[in-house]
Amino acid sequence: MDPIVLAAGTALVTAMATDAWQSARDGAVALWRKVRPEQAEAVEAELVEVRDQVLEARRDSDADTEQALAGVWQVRLQQLLRADPSLAGEIKRVLDEVFTPALEPAEQARIGSLVMKATVAPAFCACS
Repeated sequence: MDPIVLAAGTALVTAMATDAWQSARDGAVALWRKVRPEQAEAVEAELVEVRDQVLEARRDSDADTEQALAGVWQVRLQQLLRADPSLAGEIKRVLDEVFTPALEPAEQARIGSLVMKATVAPAFCACS
């Protein structure tokens, strides 16, 4: 899975538990409007339902449910990216400008760590 998608799905679900969740919702819906506009309204309604689930999971200290919901949105974002690979830059922009700023500093660091761990690798040369 694309590292940006991993980070964006996690940040989207995490942002749902913040006061800025409407901006996060709008950012996600905008991605669907670009690739699958016929699904944008349904995605918006789903995000509202998922927010309720995230808030309930937070109240119950149920990190597993929150993680599972992030996984669902990671898969959905990956499907969008496969449908239109040029969307990668837009997903990164929404992650950086909408999702991540909605998060607490510790959560921002966790999202940044996801991107770094998934995209940085040591150089290897099998030169002879």
